[in-house]
Amino acid sequence: MKSKLCIIAICLLISIFSSAQKGGKYKLWYTQPAKQWIEALPIGNGKIAAMVFGDPYKEKLQLNEATFWSGGPSRNDNPDGPKVLDSIRYYLFTGNYKKAQILADKGLTAKTLHGSAFQNIGDLTLDFKNLGDVKSYYRELDIEKALTTTTFNSNGINFKREVFASIPDNFIVIKLSADKKNALNFTVNFDSELKKDSQADGVILQMNGVSSTLDGAQGQVKFNAVAKFITKGGNTSISGKSISVNNADEVTILISIATNFTDYKTLDADEVLKSRKYIAEAEHKNFKTLFKNHLKEYQEYFKRVDFDLGTSEAAKNPTDIRIKNFATGYDPELISLYYQFGRYLLISSSQPGGQPANLQGIWNNSNKPAWDSKYTININTEMNYWPAEKTNLSEMHEPLIQMVKDLSTTGKETAKVMYNSRGWVAHHNTDIWRITGVVDFANAGMWPMGGAWLSQHLWEKYVYNGDKNYLKSVYPILKSATEFYEDFLIEEPTHRWLVVSPSMSPENIPQRHQGSALAAGNTMDNQLMLDLFRKTKKAAEILNVDQEKIQVWNSVISKLPPMEIGKYGQLQEWIDDVDNPKDNHRHVSHLYGLFPSNQINPFTAPELADASRTVLIHRGDVSTGWSMGWKVNLWAKLLDGNHANKLIKDQLTLVEQDGWSKKGGTYPNLFDAHPPFQIDGNFGCTSGITEMLLQTQNGFIDVLPALPDEWKNGKISGLKTYGGFEIDIIWENNKAREVLIKSGLGGNCRIRVPNEMQLAGSSKLKKAEGKNPNPFFEIPQIKEPLISADAKLNPFEIKTSLIYDFQTEPGKTYILKIKS
Repeated sequence: MKSKLCIIAICLLISIFSSAQKGGKYKLWYTQPAKQWIEALPIGNGKIAAMVFGDPYKEKLQLNEATFWSGGPSRNDNPDGPKVLDSIRYYLFTGNYKKAQILADKGLTAKTLHGSAFQNIGDLTLDFKNLGDVKSYYRELDIEKALTTTTFNSNGINFKREVFASIPDNFIVIKLSADKKNALNFTVNFDSELKKDSQADGVILQMNGVSSTLDGAQGQVKFNAVAKFITKGGNTSISGKSISVNNADEVTILISIATNFTDYKTLDADEVLKSRKYIAEAEHKNFKTLFKNHLKEYQEYFKRVDFDLGTSEAAKNPTDIRIKNFATGYDPELISLYYQFGRYLLISSSQPGGQPANLQGIWNNSNKPAWDSKYTININTEMNYWPAEKTNLSEMHEPLIQMVKDLSTTGKETAKVMYNSRGWVAHHNTDIWRITGVVDFANAGMWPMGGAWLSQHLWEKYVYNGDKNYLKSVYPILKSATEFYEDFLIEEPTHRWLVVSPSMSPENIPQRHQGSALAAGNTMDNQLMLDLFRKTKKAAEILNVDQEKIQVWNSVISKLPPMEIGKYGQLQEWIDDVDNPKDNHRHVSHLYGLFPSNQINPFTAPELADASRTVLIHRGDVSTGWSMGWKVNLWAKLLDGNHANKLIKDQLTLVEQDGWSKKGGTYPNLFDAHPPFQIDGNFGCTSGITEMLLQTQNGFIDVLPALPDEWKNGKISGLKTYGGFEIDIIWENNKAREVLIKSGLGGNCRIRVPNEMQLAGSSKLKKAEGKNPNPFFEIPQIKEPLISADAKLNPFEIKTSLIYDFQTEPGKTYILKIKS
């Protein structure tokens, strides 16, 4: 009987220690530890995060906390703005761009404070004793479980380490185990490059510290990091500022981190009480319970969407090898993994009640990161949230919405001090303190459109959820944003159009502008103005408020410049035809109107769509990582799935070393390489893949609008659209076989499919006619484009489309099947 029990026990241990082996559909896996930060594996719960290195001999968790930033509550408005504004505008309208830039640098750019930096808490290291040679090494990140696992054999003993960041319990959990008793011997330390104090007390290790000074702003954010040890077998001992674990069978370590941050204007929380409280509330739970609670909450988000393009032999290789070989061999499962990795990162870095995902999400190992790892709101922050609604992660959008609310308060002071204007304004960058002035220098920062772009997210959330109470809560922010531009817009002298001045087309410099990026009436600004005024007007009509303002907004809209097509057949980036067809700048700001906006699309504005395509051809495909992510979306909106797929292949090019370069790609851990690391490329690609399979902006639900030839068979489920619809799609031989539509709000469902389909239970579908009666699918009215006499346009050709209408009821599901 004893021998049978031993056999069962041995089999169980073998099962436990082999369960993580050799990858799977949603696993990043490797056969060696991380040697660089860009090889380590990210975990996070929206508040705290770690990069797990998986070194058998010296495990390291590099730690972050979302509110740990340099400096403290601050503002950066330049009070000299009203003195120089008129002169800057005069110089811009008379073509003296260099003088305008010099004056803007002096009178509009922040005098000293250019924003704070997201900083690195430090490291938790585990030094292991008595380990011999390591065999059978394996590590993985299972994004379906949000769990990292490392396994290896040493001295005939199988070791296993599991790490996750719990959303419900608000701490990081490490479990160390072995298949032999008394096998765990290690010493644990906290360390940080910042001013800190570490101490060990019984079974608790802690580190206190404070953020650093930047731009003269004294570091004021205090942190407390705590590691609580729960052991089975063996014992713990204190050695100076370290804790040693000796001869244990199993060890669970709970890591909690908190700061004194209360909100963007207040630092009065007790960081020690906060971090200890998280531990005290859950330390009585065993690992199984902690993991069960973590898994339940995480998978509530993650499992809403499933994506399958099939698999191939390439999936048998480690993730870094798969990235390296991706361009030369078809690996459909890497695409679905990369897609879901973007959703994993958003869940892990942006949780309700927390901070929005910054330039690196929530993962950063430097106290002086590139671009301070701030919120760059001329594309990058917005791009982080492109997947939120459409990939069924609406809750993850909430921190960004809250930040916009904060900025609408801080930005009122900036509008008043710098421009003598009502309403609120934000420029191209902000941070945790919600600064809204001009940072860096005029050629990068003099872009007063951050508030206009961020406000689009307020409306975007509404067209997905249809919640009028929500719309009522954000309407004052939209209205206040329009009030700023009502005051700030100015007539340009040639056509008397209303334009934004001074501004720029991020972050590009026209050849003829004497090295200055400053200009007036840039195409992107005009597109943002149309969206902001049109959507605010629509919100007022829905809520039946401010009817007297509608005439004001209509007047502004009527005076905005039209989009223009230049002499090369390109959509002009500036109000003058000064584009250079050899310009391969990473920003394609004037294509905002194509995506994420829907002012340009092949169905209602084919000339502008074709002109947008010309811009993309001029700019080229290969660029920084985030730029390639944006271009996936743009080519998808142009209905060119094969070109979008080519951009995905360019994006999934292995970048093996971190550092500065103009050529982007993907690091071994699937992080986007700008380089250096920027997370927006990950989020941009996840959004772009969604746009290839389902679009919702063009007045109808568009099924498989940009399906590449290579993606012959596949399925995706759980995608969301405007009007509260949820869509599942199955396709075979590049044709839609089945489309399942769940109606959340009811109303007309107008849907375009790539092949003849029929509604289950009905003999035929009704062909769509006229304007879509569903108000969530309204197409913006734009002025006819101005076309240069030199332009040579090719008409945009659209494949034969099948567009149908059928009525839906809230809560009901409808199925379209391929017509037999």
